[in-house]
Amino acid sequence: MALKEFAFKLLNKDGYAREGIIETHRGIIKTPAFMPVGTQATVKACTIDDIKKTGSDIILANTYHLMIRPGVERIQNAGGLHSFMNCDLPILTDSGGFQVMSLSKLNKIDREKGAIFNSHVDGKKFYLSPEESIKIQLGLNSDIVMIMDECPKKTDDYEMIKNQWNYHYIGLIDPKSLWKNPHKALLA
Repeated sequence: MALKEFAFKLLNKDGYAREGIIETHRGIIKTPAFMPVGTQATVKACTIDDIKKTGSDIILANTYHLMIRPGVERIQNAGGLHSFMNCDLPILTDSGGFQVMSLSKLNKIDREKGAIFNSHVDGKKFYLSPEESIKIQLGLNSDIVMIMDECPKKTDDYEMIKNQWNYHYIGLIDPKSLWKNPHKALLA
């Protein structure tokens, strides 16, 4: 049986608000959607059945935290996030960009290599660039992959925000060159 290709269908629109459905080979996600967060491949104190009973159609998993622990290789060896979590719902992985900002005291930014972190678990050095974020997410085998975002400190400085946008989205990587699967989505 062929896998369903990823698709978005707009159902209703009211000004800037939209209602739609995202079709994945794992199921339909009604939008707008609430996504329970499985930081380290688990939604704390809930089973997948509990999550389904809430009406949630998708789970969010954190790329940064999964990179640190349990690690991409361990998740790959288990057959990807869905097998590792025993989850048949679609999974979206974030880019790790929020952690770059929220853990800014624990990382260093190198414009060539990305954010350089020392693990809070064992001190191991990790690099998280926009390209590396996508590679990690592809290794996790999530259904929806997020392009690296940068969360600037609160500001109304348009030029600073524009420069951050240009750095992450325009010149640094071509995410589509890493993207070859029509059954999954790349979200910016």
